[in-house]
Amino acid sequence: LKLIADVGIVGQPNVGKSTLLSRLTRAHPKIAAYPFTTLTPNLGVLVYGDRSIVLADIPGLIEGAHDGKGLGHDFLRHIERTKALLFLLDATNPDVEGQLEALRRELSLYDEKLATKPSIVAVNKVDLLPEAERKLLSQRSTPLAISALTGYGIRELIQQLLGLVDSLSGGEGDG
Repeated sequence: LKLIADVGIVGQPNVGKSTLLSRLTRAHPKIAAYPFTTLTPNLGVLVYGDRSIVLADIPGLIEGAHDGKGLGHDFLRHIERTKALLFLLDATNPDVEGQLEALRRELSLYDEKLATKPSIVAVNKVDLLPEAERKLLSQRSTPLAISALTGYGIRELIQQLLGLVDSLSGGEGDG
């Protein structure tokens, strides 16, 4: 079987993918403030009531990953093995939209099918934004504003993840 997870958490290095996985599941991935802390996918099971889905923290993607830069092919192969994607972006990066475009471009250049996988977009680290900026971002329905560190927006993210997996399985997700 090729499938490793229902949802792959995809983002550039240091956007908080491992922190989010540890917030949503009982997984204990290595978390550090330097790029490429995660070198292999970490798996965790999100349990919500009587439902569960498997999440994979995919190592960070960088520009040129489709050409193998930064172990890109290894990382992109892991993304092939998920049903859907959670694009995780860094709110402290001045070009949030550019992050998403770069990720989608790398997926598309590697395999066009990856770019069309069902997905959700969340912007992490909103706790580090000035209050006015955080309020503006939080008023938008997409991308979803979250903080993996503080738990802000996590309930809404869980609901969206469960809904996404339900839509793919035609019913309630069971992992």
